[in-house]
Amino acid sequence: MTFTNPVIAGMHPDPSVCRVGDDYYLACSSFEYFPGVPIFHSRDLVNWEQIGNALDRPGQLTLPPGTPSSGGVYAPTLRHHDGRFWLITTNVAPGGGSMILTADDARGPWSDPVPVPGIGIDPDLAWDDDGNCWCTYAGISQIRLDPTTGRTLDGPHRLWSGGPHAQAPEAPHLYRIGEHWYLLIAEGGTERGHAISIARATSPNGPFEPCPANPILTHRGSNRPIQNTGHADLVQGPDGSWWMVLLGVRPGGGTPGWHVLGRETYLVPVAWTDGWPAPGDLTPEMTAPWPVPPPAPPQVRDDFDDLDLHPRWISVRSRPAGSWSTTDRPGWLALHARGPSLDNPGVTFVGRRQQHPSCRVRVLLDPGAGRGGLAVRLDERHHYELEAGDGIVRVTARLGSVLHTVTTRPLAAGPVRLRIDVIATPDGHWHPTQGPDELHLGIETADGTFQTLAQLDGRYLSTEVAGGFTGRVIGMFATAGTVLFDWFDYEPIR
Repeated sequence: MTFTNPVIAGMHPDPSVCRVGDDYYLACSSFEYFPGVPIFHSRDLVNWEQIGNALDRPGQLTLPPGTPSSGGVYAPTLRHHDGRFWLITTNVAPGGGSMILTADDARGPWSDPVPVPGIGIDPDLAWDDDGNCWCTYAGISQIRLDPTTGRTLDGPHRLWSGGPHAQAPEAPHLYRIGEHWYLLIAEGGTERGHAISIARATSPNGPFEPCPANPILTHRGSNRPIQNTGHADLVQGPDGSWWMVLLGVRPGGGTPGWHVLGRETYLVPVAWTDGWPAPGDLTPEMTAPWPVPPPAPPQVRDDFDDLDLHPRWISVRSRPAGSWSTTDRPGWLALHARGPSLDNPGVTFVGRRQQHPSCRVRVLLDPGAGRGGLAVRLDERHHYELEAGDGIVRVTARLGSVLHTVTTRPLAAGPVRLRIDVIATPDGHWHPTQGPDELHLGIETADGTFQTLAQLDGRYLSTEVAGGFTGRVIGMFATAGTVLFDWFDYEPIR
């Protein structure tokens, strides 16, 4: 059965996966967005459904306004042990730190965090046959800890740190497979030099022998459509075969290649040779040796008829109860402004990750006496928006230190449909300076006619321009008063 990579598209990096019977669960990084750490479920490792977020209560996650973009929550590890789910991650925001959460059901509720002081990012949890819990983290160092209290019982001890001169040894995962303990790590940095290496030992704390074929997977220096491959986790498939989830990106356009969706989750098969895992080719089209049903049709429209928001919706750093409501006008999402623009760290914003190179996003909103609209956000210094209010609709582009009003148009009072089409550069149209895509922003009439107000180059909303670790988020915002949204449509453009 064939399937398409990535298996979880859009900004879902640093995947960690565990198997519980016939079910699979996966967690990803969330950075400066709230709620944090999206949790997914699958029965086949290919079709994934988001079932919640581990950090979905303000008391679990504090991301103060001073949290930089691409700060926040990094690289969780998700495991199932002794009948419970265990998740360890790190909040790199001011006042944060590493923490452990537990849950009886991966859908939640998840516990309040238990702090784990004194360790680095990318922490991992593994248990040996004697019940010892080992936490290995970027560097690569390891402690023995009490996971119920977060207290260090032994260590830290330095372990194996990858290939000679390789930068950023990180993302460790420790496994007992057969007679050996395997230490899987990422190295080379999460950019184009990213790679996966592995070592093994007869004890969870070493000494570790590196695989002679290291790095066992990397796309650096290649022309493959998937780049930045690394930060992997091993798992057995439904038929007992071995697989690996990992992150990668899909650069577009000319040189240096711009990726706009963030780092995404991919799936690749693993064979074992002489006691070492050997990943196969990672390609956009893959084959699974077990039945994989076709993906469910995507939900295009959210009518905001439910009391709570779907777990896919995220906000910047926080989502105070007073900033949004689905009951002010039933069937509408009301956003109450907290900041005057998307440059503001505390702006009222509710968005979802862009997951397709080409997509169409539409909203029906009533600005009333307020101001708000539809935006494509990478961070505070890189965003495009359509803003309605005060009798006009305005297209604005924030490009680093430059803020430019692209165009304005008079707007009649009452509801208006705003629309953004993201059009990826077609394959075969390569030019050294060609951008990855183009964004068309405008108004849609009731009969579906699109009145384009601006066409903007997408490279300026890419990681290669903005820096950091995130991808685009497209969503609704309010910058003055209260703005009401009747529905939000997101659909891929084939």
